[in-house]
Amino acid sequence: MGKRLKQQRRGSGSPTYRFPSTIGRVNLTYRNYDDVEKTGVLRAKVLELVDDAGRDSLLMRVKYDNNEEGYLLAPEGIMVGSYVEVGAQAKLTLGSVLPLYRIPDGAYIYNIERNPGDGGKLVKAPGSYANIVAKEGEFVYIKLPSRETMIISNECRAQLGVISGGGRLEKPLMKAGNQSYKKLARHRYWPTNRGVHQSAYTHPHGGKQHHVGKSTVVARSTPPGGKVGHIAARSTGRKKSKKATEAGGES
Repeated sequence: MGKRLKQQRRGSGSPTYRFPSTIGRVNLTYRNYDDVEKTGVLRAKVLELVDDAGRDSLLMRVKYDNNEEGYLLAPEGIMVGSYVEVGAQAKLTLGSVLPLYRIPDGAYIYNIERNPGDGGKLVKAPGSYANIVAKEGEFVYIKLPSRETMIISNECRAQLGVISGGGRLEKPLMKAGNQSYKKLARHRYWPTNRGVHQSAYTHPHGGKQHHVGKSTVVARSTPPGGKVGHIAARSTGRKKSKKATEAGGES
């Protein structure tokens, strides 16, 4: 019968694979869109830059003029003591939060709301940014880092600049110990072995061979114990060119 696969154990939420609730639980959503922000501006001072264990980019802890404190994603070039502004009449400064209809075309933005008031859902990876391509009525065309163009409401808010943390992968880890410490800080299970390196009763691809030895395509209705590999794949391997296929058919 075998035992459950690692992905099955992770799904059950056992303590071995559970992500602690004390890591990376900072609320990064924007403030509620109150009347002050809709018509005016609310200033905030950057108190400190926070290295959150649950994220690759830096956060900035800010204090608003009404003595409230919160967290925002820090852009490249921000420093302690700087001021950011939040609201419809905010200045076009680094890290400020504005609605899209106030941001000029071509500006670098990040932490974009998908729907007005959701707190920021798009473009939150370190070193990433999006561009405003065009505006048409109540909608704004945004070019995402994936080069996909998305159409969203011009009432959605975003921050100005590029997210900090870009180039974090340029420095090599050099040895497995550094990778181990990196994974341990986020409570991620490492290292992980491929299925062909495991035993046959542990994984469907396991056994004595260094390759699967059978087709890796499984049906979509396969039970969880064997649902590994290419699930309901139309084709696998290299695609042959049309000329090579025709030549093979003629011969």
